[in-house]
Amino acid sequence: MKMHSLHPWTIEPAGARELQRELAGRLRFQFPPGLRVRHVCGVDVSSARTDNRLYAAAVVFSFPELELVEAATAVLPAAFPYVPGLLSFREGPVLLEALQHLRVTPDVVLCDGQGTAHPRGVGIASHLGLFLDRPTLGVAKTVLVGDYNPPGPEPGAVSPLVHQGRVVGTVLRTKRGVKPVFISPGHLVDPDTAVELALACCQGYRLPEPVRQAHLLSNRLRRVKA
Repeated sequence: MKMHSLHPWTIEPAGARELQRELAGRLRFQFPPGLRVRHVCGVDVSSARTDNRLYAAAVVFSFPELELVEAATAVLPAAFPYVPGLLSFREGPVLLEALQHLRVTPDVVLCDGQGTAHPRGVGIASHLGLFLDRPTLGVAKTVLVGDYNPPGPEPGAVSPLVHQGRVVGTVLRTKRGVKPVFISPGHLVDPDTAVELALACCQGYRLPEPVRQAHLLSNRLRRVKA
Protein backbone atom coordinates (compact mmCIF):
# COMPACT_ATOMS: atom_id res chain seq x y z
CA MET A 1 0.00 0.00 0.00
CA LYS A 2 1.48 3.33 -1.06
CA MET A 3 1.66 6.32 1.25
CA HIS A 4 3.12 9.80 1.42
CA SER A 5 6.23 10.78 3.36
CA LEU A 6 4.55 13.48 5.42
CA HIS A 7 7.11 14.19 8.14
CA PRO A 8 9.71 12.42 10.30
CA TRP A 9 8.49 10.82 13.52
CA THR A 10 11.41 11.93 15.69
CA ILE A 11 9.91 14.89 17.53
CA GLU A 12 9.34 16.22 21.05
CA PRO A 13 5.80 16.62 22.49
CA ALA A 14 5.81 20.41 22.14
CA GLY A 15 6.83 20.14 18.51
CA ALA A 16 4.24 17.43 17.95
CA ARG A 17 1.45 19.70 19.17
CA GLU A 18 2.61 22.47 16.86
CA LEU A 19 2.78 20.02 13.96
CA GLN A 20 -0.79 18.92 14.67
CA ARG A 21 -1.97 22.52 14.37
CA GLU A 22 -0.23 22.75 11.00
CA LEU A 23 -1.63 19.42 9.79
CA ALA A 24 -5.17 20.45 10.75
CA GLY A 25 -5.07 23.00 7.94
CA ARG A 26 -4.38 20.27 5.38
CA LEU A 27 -7.42 18.16 6.20
CA ARG A 28 -10.29 17.97 3.74
CA PHE A 29 -13.74 16.63 4.51
CA GLN A 30 -15.25 15.96 1.10
CA PHE A 31 -15.59 12.32 0.09
CA PRO A 32 -13.83 11.75 -3.27
CA PRO A 33 -16.43 12.13 -6.05
CA GLY A 34 -17.06 8.89 -7.88
CA LEU A 35 -15.19 6.72 -5.39
CA ARG A 36 -16.83 3.30 -5.16
CA VAL A 37 -16.03 1.65 -1.86
CA ARG A 38 -15.05 -1.96 -2.51
CA HIS A 39 -12.71 -2.59 0.41
CA VAL A 40 -12.65 -1.21 3.95
CA CYS A 41 -9.86 -1.66 6.47
CA GLY A 42 -9.85 -1.53 10.26
CA VAL A 43 -6.68 -0.72 12.20
CA ASP A 44 -5.78 -0.93 15.88
CA VAL A 45 -2.74 -1.10 18.14
CA SER A 46 -2.16 -3.10 21.30
CA SER A 47 0.60 -2.65 23.87
CA ALA A 48 1.99 -4.72 26.72
CA ARG A 49 3.00 -3.62 30.19
CA THR A 50 6.00 -5.93 30.10
CA ASP A 51 7.86 -4.32 27.20
CA ASN A 52 8.03 -1.18 25.07
CA ARG A 53 6.72 -2.71 21.87
CA LEU A 54 3.54 -1.87 19.99
CA TYR A 55 1.48 -4.46 18.11
CA ALA A 56 -0.52 -3.24 15.11
CA ALA A 57 -3.12 -4.97 12.96
CA ALA A 58 -4.77 -3.94 9.69
CA VAL A 59 -7.71 -6.06 8.53
CA VAL A 60 -9.34 -5.64 5.11
CA PHE A 61 -12.93 -6.62 4.32
CA SER A 62 -14.94 -6.49 1.12
CA PHE A 63 -17.69 -3.89 1.15
CA PRO A 64 -20.62 -4.06 1.58
CA GLU A 65 -20.40 -7.86 2.00
CA LEU A 66 -17.92 -7.60 4.90
CA GLU A 67 -16.07 -10.76 3.93
CA LEU A 68 -12.49 -11.05 5.17
CA VAL A 69 -9.98 -10.32 2.39
CA GLU A 70 -6.59 -9.83 4.04
CA ALA A 71 -4.86 -9.06 7.32
CA ALA A 72 -1.41 -7.66 8.07
CA THR A 73 0.47 -7.01 11.29
CA ALA A 74 3.57 -5.21 12.52
CA VAL A 75 5.56 -4.95 15.74
CA LEU A 76 7.79 -1.97 16.53
CA PRO A 77 9.29 -0.44 19.67
CA ALA A 78 7.47 2.66 20.87
CA ALA A 79 9.65 5.66 20.05
CA PHE A 80 7.30 8.28 21.50
CA PRO A 81 5.92 8.44 25.06
CA TYR A 82 2.26 8.02 25.90
CA VAL A 83 0.90 11.58 25.96
CA PRO A 84 -2.86 12.25 25.81
CA GLY A 85 -3.71 13.95 22.52
CA LEU A 86 -0.48 12.78 20.86
CA LEU A 87 -1.36 9.13 20.38
CA SER A 88 -0.72 9.23 16.63
CA PHE A 89 2.96 10.02 17.19
CA ARG A 90 3.24 6.87 19.29
CA GLU A 91 1.09 4.53 17.21
CA GLY A 92 1.42 6.03 13.73
CA PRO A 93 4.71 4.35 12.72
CA VAL A 94 3.61 0.82 13.59
CA LEU A 95 0.20 1.30 11.95
CA LEU A 96 1.82 2.53 8.74
CA GLU A 97 4.17 -0.46 8.85
CA ALA A 98 1.22 -2.85 9.04
CA LEU A 99 -0.63 -1.02 6.25
CA GLN A 100 2.46 -1.21 4.02
CA HIS A 101 2.25 -5.01 4.17
CA LEU A 102 -1.23 -5.06 2.61
CA ARG A 103 -1.50 -6.30 -0.96
CA VAL A 104 -5.06 -4.97 -1.33
CA THR A 105 -5.37 -1.19 -1.07
CA PRO A 106 -8.49 -0.30 0.94
CA ASP A 107 -10.75 2.51 -0.18
CA VAL A 108 -11.59 3.57 3.39
CA VAL A 109 -9.71 3.04 6.65
CA LEU A 110 -11.53 2.91 10.00
CA CYS A 111 -9.23 3.69 12.93
CA ASP A 112 -9.72 2.74 16.55
CA GLY A 113 -9.43 6.27 17.92
CA GLN A 114 -10.29 9.85 17.11
CA GLY A 115 -10.38 11.88 13.93
CA THR A 116 -11.43 15.51 14.30
CA ALA A 117 -12.82 14.92 17.81
CA HIS A 118 -9.45 15.93 19.20
CA PRO A 119 -8.05 18.98 21.04
CA ARG A 120 -6.27 20.20 17.89
CA GLY A 121 -8.52 18.45 15.38
CA VAL A 122 -5.96 15.84 14.32
CA GLY A 123 -6.45 12.47 15.96
CA ILE A 124 -4.95 9.21 14.75
CA ALA A 125 -7.54 8.85 11.95
CA SER A 126 -6.81 12.32 10.58
CA HIS A 127 -3.06 11.86 10.85
CA LEU A 128 -3.12 8.51 9.03
CA GLY A 129 -5.45 9.93 6.40
CA LEU A 130 -2.87 12.54 5.45
CA PHE A 131 -0.18 9.87 5.11
CA LEU A 132 -2.46 7.59 3.08
CA ASP A 133 -4.29 10.29 1.10
CA ARG A 134 -7.51 8.33 1.29
CA PRO A 135 -10.71 8.49 3.34
CA THR A 136 -10.27 7.71 7.03
CA LEU A 137 -12.58 7.94 10.01
CA GLY A 138 -12.20 7.57 13.74
CA VAL A 139 -14.20 5.06 15.75
CA ALA A 140 -13.61 5.71 19.45
CA LYS A 141 -14.96 3.95 22.51
CA THR A 142 -14.45 6.98 24.77
CA VAL A 143 -14.60 10.77 24.47
CA LEU A 144 -11.42 12.82 24.23
CA VAL A 145 -13.10 16.22 23.83
CA GLY A 146 -16.67 17.42 23.58
CA ASP A 147 -20.09 17.19 25.18
CA TYR A 148 -23.16 15.32 24.01
CA ASN A 149 -26.60 14.07 24.87
CA PRO A 150 -26.98 10.28 24.71
CA PRO A 151 -28.51 9.09 21.43
CA GLY A 152 -31.72 7.07 21.41
CA PRO A 153 -31.65 3.37 22.31
CA GLU A 154 -32.19 1.99 18.82
CA PRO A 155 -29.27 1.07 16.53
CA GLY A 156 -28.52 3.94 14.18
CA ALA A 157 -29.58 6.65 16.64
CA VAL A 158 -27.19 9.60 16.69
CA SER A 159 -26.45 12.83 18.54
CA PRO A 160 -23.83 15.52 17.87
CA LEU A 161 -20.53 15.66 19.73
CA VAL A 162 -19.83 19.35 20.36
CA HIS A 163 -16.52 20.91 21.40
CA GLN A 164 -16.16 24.66 21.96
CA GLY A 165 -19.38 25.34 20.08
CA ARG A 166 -18.43 23.26 17.05
CA VAL A 167 -19.63 19.80 16.03
CA VAL A 168 -16.52 17.60 15.91
CA GLY A 169 -18.13 14.18 15.65
CA THR A 170 -21.21 12.04 16.05
CA VAL A 171 -22.29 9.82 18.92
CA LEU A 172 -23.64 6.65 17.30
CA ARG A 173 -25.65 3.84 18.86
CA THR A 174 -24.58 0.67 17.06
CA LYS A 175 -26.33 -1.88 19.26
CA ARG A 176 -29.27 -1.74 21.63
CA GLY A 177 -28.32 -1.97 25.29
CA VAL A 178 -24.64 -1.08 24.87
CA LYS A 179 -22.71 2.19 25.06
CA PRO A 180 -22.48 4.25 21.87
CA VAL A 181 -19.31 4.83 19.87
CA PHE A 182 -17.88 8.18 18.84
CA ILE A 183 -17.45 8.68 15.11
CA SER A 184 -15.44 11.56 13.68
CA PRO A 185 -14.11 12.28 10.20
CA GLY A 186 -10.43 11.70 9.73
CA HIS A 187 -9.60 12.92 6.23
CA LEU A 188 -11.43 12.97 2.89
CA VAL A 189 -14.78 12.06 4.42
CA ASP A 190 -17.70 14.19 5.59
CA PRO A 191 -19.43 13.59 8.95
CA ASP A 192 -22.58 12.01 7.50
CA THR A 193 -20.66 9.61 5.26
CA ALA A 194 -18.41 8.66 8.18
CA VAL A 195 -21.47 7.62 10.19
CA GLU A 196 -23.01 5.78 7.22
CA LEU A 197 -19.82 3.81 6.62
CA ALA A 198 -19.36 2.96 10.29
CA LEU A 199 -22.94 1.76 10.60
CA ALA A 200 -22.75 -0.24 7.37
CA CYS A 201 -19.73 -2.07 8.79
CA CYS A 202 -21.52 -3.20 11.97
CA GLN A 203 -22.50 -6.85 12.37
CA GLY A 204 -24.29 -6.96 15.70
CA TYR A 205 -21.43 -5.78 17.89
CA ARG A 206 -20.65 -2.40 19.39
CA LEU A 207 -17.66 -1.83 17.11
CA PRO A 208 -17.75 -1.92 13.31
CA GLU A 209 -16.45 -5.30 12.19
CA PRO A 210 -13.16 -4.11 10.60
CA VAL A 211 -12.17 -2.28 13.80
CA ARG A 212 -13.37 -5.13 16.00
CA GLN A 213 -11.31 -7.68 14.09
CA ALA A 214 -8.24 -5.43 14.08
CA HIS A 215 -8.61 -5.07 17.84
CA LEU A 216 -8.83 -8.85 18.30
CA LEU A 217 -5.87 -9.50 15.99
CA SER A 218 -3.61 -6.91 17.62
CA ASN A 219 -4.36 -8.44 21.03
CA ARG A 220 -3.63 -11.96 19.74
CA LEU A 221 -0.36 -10.70 18.27
CA ARG A 222 0.61 -9.14 21.59
CA ARG A 223 -0.09 -12.35 23.50
CA VAL A 224 2.03 -14.37 21.08
CA LYS A 225 4.93 -11.93 20.74
CA ALA A 226 5.14 -10.33 24.19
